This record gives sequence, C-alpha cells and structure tokens, in this order.
Amino acid sequence: MDQATIKRLVEEVVRELAAQPAAAPSSAAAQPVGGGVTTMTPTTAGHLTLTETGDAARGTDPKEVVIALSPAFSSSIHETIIGIPHATVLKEICAGIEEEGLKYRFVRMYKTADVGFVAHEAAKLSGSGIGIGIQSRGTTVIHQKDLPPLSNIELFSQSPLIDEATFRAIGKNAAKYAKGENPTPVPIRNDQMARPKYQAIAALLHNKETRLVDLTKKAQGLQISFG
Repeated sequence: MDQATIKRLVEEVVRELAAQPAAAPSSAAAQPVGGGVTTMTPTTAGHLTLTETGDAARGTDPKEVVIALSPAFSSSIHETIIGIPHATVLKEICAGIEEEGLKYRFVRMYKTADVGFVAHEAAKLSGSGIGIGIQSRGTTVIHQKDLPPLSNIELFSQSPLIDEATFRAIGKNAAKYAKGENPTPVPIRNDQMARPKYQAIAALLHNKETRLVDLTKKAQGLQISFG
C-alpha cells in the first residue's frame, strides 16, 4: 500500500475521530419499511452492489455456505489491505463454492467486527452449518456451527498475504466441509515482515471497522450483484 493511500486513510480516521459521534452509525442510512424489515440503499463500489433485505434467517438448505461480511465491508472500506477490490474477493470465494456444486448466501454482521465471531454467526445461520467470515481488510475464517466461537476450521489471519487464488481456495474448502469432506487446509503463507509493515494501516482499518459496530442490529440478509 503506497504512502498516498496511507495518508488518505489517516486523514479519514482523524476526521471521524474529530466529528461528533452518531448514536448508531450503521443504521443512519437505513430506513424502516413495512413488516419490520429494514433495507439499505444499495452501495456500489468496485462494480459491487449490496442491498439489505431484512433480518437474516437461519437456513435449511444443507448445500449452502453462508458468507458473512463485517460492518465496513464495501460500506466504508472497499478493498483489502493489499488493494484487492471487495468485488474480486467475493467473486473468487463464490467461484470456489460453485466449483464444488454448492450454493452461497450473503449476510452482514453488525454486532461485532471480530472475524471469528462473524464467521461463527455465519455458520449458525447456514443450512450446512459451515460459514465464512470476512473482515474488510481481508482477514478470513471458515467456521462450523458446532465449534466454540473462538475455535474454527481454518483461519487466515495475515490479510496482507491473502491473494485472489487463496480466496478461491477458501470458497472451495468451505464447500467441501459443507459436503462432509475433510479437505487439505488451504496453504498459508508466512512472512515475518508482513505484520510490522502493515501494522499501522491495519490499526487504522480496524478503527474504521469497529466504529460501524451496532450492538442493537441483527444480522442482515444481503442481495449482491456484480457490475
């Protein structure tokens, strides 16, 4: 990530911290409609349109994998920490799931920005019991509903090392777990310099993410289209 991008993010965070806090940041753009369902105006970024469809329901289809997005994913942050557009991230994960003959469903979590808990909630909503949680910066977890929240099937904690091929492999493995298979874990690269190199920008992105957490709002179903 170049210096201009870092400078822009720092300036955005400083402006947000200086502004008067809103009562519920994530619900400010939401408008209640009949039947208690809440929709959000579609957000388009990087050829990706997201529309909320109301409270997410627990699935019954054993062939589905639920993909849960963190609060800031393509709402205030639109690419991973290494600049992969969120549209590309989701396309790759979906392609991996489809290659295994399974379906996917999207939800957005508001009560937490912790990727482990995001993924666990996804798994509990999934008809197959398998879910994927993704943070805006790219950190990703494959989870199973019967595991404790702080445990998981596969964890990809170093977001600077997650590329497009890895996201596709994550989708494939999640689908395989949903089919009852025991696939070889997706290879995880290791770079001791990744953490110090990206630590400052990760902290800024975390700040933007957590400011959108809304403890009063349930998980929302999402309709997603790619431009």
